[in-house]
Amino acid sequence: MSAEILSPAPARSLAQRARAFLALAKPRVVSLIVFTAVIGMLLAQPAVPPLALLAAATVGIALVAGAAAAVNCLVEQGVDARMQRTRWRPLPRGELTILQTLVFAGALGGAGLWILGHFVNALTMWLTLATFVGYAIVYTVVLKPLTPQNIVIGGASGAMPPVLGWAAVTGEVTTEAMLLFLIIFAWTPPHFWSLALYRTEDYARAGVPMLPVTHGKEYTRLQVLLYTLILFGVSLLPFAVRMSGALYLAAALALGAVYIGYALRIYAAYSDRLAQRSFRYSIVYLAALFAALVVDHYLAR
Repeated sequence: MSAEILSPAPARSLAQRARAFLALAKPRVVSLIVFTAVIGMLLAQPAVPPLALLAAATVGIALVAGAAAAVNCLVEQGVDARMQRTRWRPLPRGELTILQTLVFAGALGGAGLWILGHFVNALTMWLTLATFVGYAIVYTVVLKPLTPQNIVIGGASGAMPPVLGWAAVTGEVTTEAMLLFLIIFAWTPPHFWSLALYRTEDYARAGVPMLPVTHGKEYTRLQVLLYTLILFGVSLLPFAVRMSGALYLAAALALGAVYIGYALRIYAAYSDRLAQRSFRYSIVYLAALFAALVVDHYLAR
């Protein structure tokens, strides 16, 4: 009887530990990274890439992205503990140790780079490693605590996944791949600043110099509008260079018009609820825009 009573506890502990490690890897963030990387793979050539290559590149990129997220959690555990949005994460709650996090990140990152190097190609492996360094070190350690332009400059790392996917299939980085990079690069500031607008007090409490903390909400609202307009123009470039056709153009115009509508309302009649809706729509926008590119690539041309 005592064994039956005691046995569920280790099982619950193991499940809790597994959930803690999974949380370190930020699966929701990684899922968007993987999605845009796969889009890069699908757009890189006329036919669908070999499934083995697609699978290896996807797993490798996902593992390295998870490792970068774990390092981010490790470096920012003090900040996370002071922010309502992130205090639930495993390190602030004491669910995992620093050593466990380092081992986890090292194992994930090492496995991902090995997969990319052995089953994809060297260029993708090195570009993925550079992206890891850009996010986990340059952005997290250097830019985020020092400058309100952290999102703009650090956005280069977040914009790399479709380039990684493209390189995985073709073994090179072309103009078309860089257009995909440019779309995400322009998308990042209005996406994150919408979040920062309704989390300003949270960031201020944690001492993170996000734009609404250092320059005020009114200035940030203007920047959201300006970058959304830039994003709209950039989103039309695939059509301008004949990378896509009329179907993508229609999607980009419709999706962009809605996004600009949100940005105009944020600038002219701000509310936290509106900023939250804009933040959520920005994720839908990017996913739908890239999906339209794939549909156009395979069905409409």
